[in-house]
Amino acid sequence: MYATAFTQLRKWFRRGALLGACMLASMSGALQAAEPPVTRTLQAIVSTPDTPVASLSALAIRDGQVVYEGHFGLRQIPQTEGAPGLPADHATLYRVASVSKLVTTIGLMRLVEAGQLDLDADLSQYLGYALRNPHFAQTPITARMLLTHTSSLRDGGGYFMPLGTSLQTALQGGNPAAWASPQADADRAPGRYFAYCNLNFVVLGTLIERITAKRFDVYMQEAVLRPLGIAGGFTPETLNQADISHLAVLYRKGQDGKFQPKGPWVAQTDNFQGQMPAPRAGLQDYVPGTNASGFGPQGGLRISVAGLGRIMQLLMNQGSLDGLRLLRPASVAAMLRPQWRAQSDPAQGDTLGGLFQSWALGAQVFVDASGPSRGDRLASRGGIAAVGHLGFAYGLHAGFIFDPVKRNGVVYALGGDGDDPALHRGRYSSFPLWEERVLDALWSVADPAP
Repeated sequence: MYATAFTQLRKWFRRGALLGACMLASMSGALQAAEPPVTRTLQAIVSTPDTPVASLSALAIRDGQVVYEGHFGLRQIPQTEGAPGLPADHATLYRVASVSKLVTTIGLMRLVEAGQLDLDADLSQYLGYALRNPHFAQTPITARMLLTHTSSLRDGGGYFMPLGTSLQTALQGGNPAAWASPQADADRAPGRYFAYCNLNFVVLGTLIERITAKRFDVYMQEAVLRPLGIAGGFTPETLNQADISHLAVLYRKGQDGKFQPKGPWVAQTDNFQGQMPAPRAGLQDYVPGTNASGFGPQGGLRISVAGLGRIMQLLMNQGSLDGLRLLRPASVAAMLRPQWRAQSDPAQGDTLGGLFQSWALGAQVFVDASGPSRGDRLASRGGIAAVGHLGFAYGLHAGFIFDPVKRNGVVYALGGDGDDPALHRGRYSSFPLWEERVLDALWSVADPAP
């Protein structure tokens, strides 16, 4: 009798276990179904075994409204095995490299609106010394040329100088062959030839300091970030403890320029481990207007993707956000209007392997050019025209790209390369393969195919 009862109880238990397993499977399936496909895609990109990404924060805007935000991986990888890392989240700040230039441009346009700067005037009158390419000594260099990378300046002599070094001394007393395009032909004259150059924005940052008598990073806090309620800043000195605690360390797998995909993640920059950094030497004695390279106009902005999303919405709304008007519609239109376009003749400019096809004021214009590992196409289906800026440094890849007509856009920051991007080129663009995949996934949300 007891054996019979036991057998019956075992049957009931098995039925209950089976029913429970079915319920759990059903719940798991429901959760997966509720999870947006873009989330699964982005998580898979971060977790790809051969080409992992240290961290990823991403955002999509449709018709002016945020419709997706996701965060993956670790903003800070543990230094000892078994210790917990810190995940990327809504508050994570990334050093977004050259995306900074677009935000710098907003600060500059505020001075244009105030009548303190003429985009087409000889900048020598503002700087207090002659700014010239010695090979074209009679041709003035203007702010418009710097913003459109047609100034004839170049980065051969570097674009970061110690705080005690004068930009005037570096440009006038240095080797002109290092920072000035030669007189190869007439098309190399200022205003004629496109060549992407970080030094352009060092000059613009120094120009902002000369006009405002304020350190560049301080001015940008006051003129752009703080009015919009955006956390972050252009230098560690402008960050507070909460910012530092949420700062993403940027990584690569490998060091000294050599990638080791199977090796550990190696910190490249912003590895403060939650501690406020000590002030840099020379900071207290710095005189605004002498050399802004150390304050990041060319690439130092630390900001979250949510913060960049607010700036994108500002531009989508023609300079206004949450009742605050930061720029006039005419200024935003001027920023986004194409100024240079690549021609069939390569002498018109350096497209950086087909990635740069058109340029506006401090912003790239994406024209949907495409080819195997070449072009600026933003999604596999093609057909998306947009403006914005890209960033690439220290293992980071970042993008701020939007369609000002449809008011759709994407923002992303990948915080570390698991392998050499040059070995993993995109299928239909100049982007690395993992960045191409992130763009494709985000645009499927921001601008779904009809």
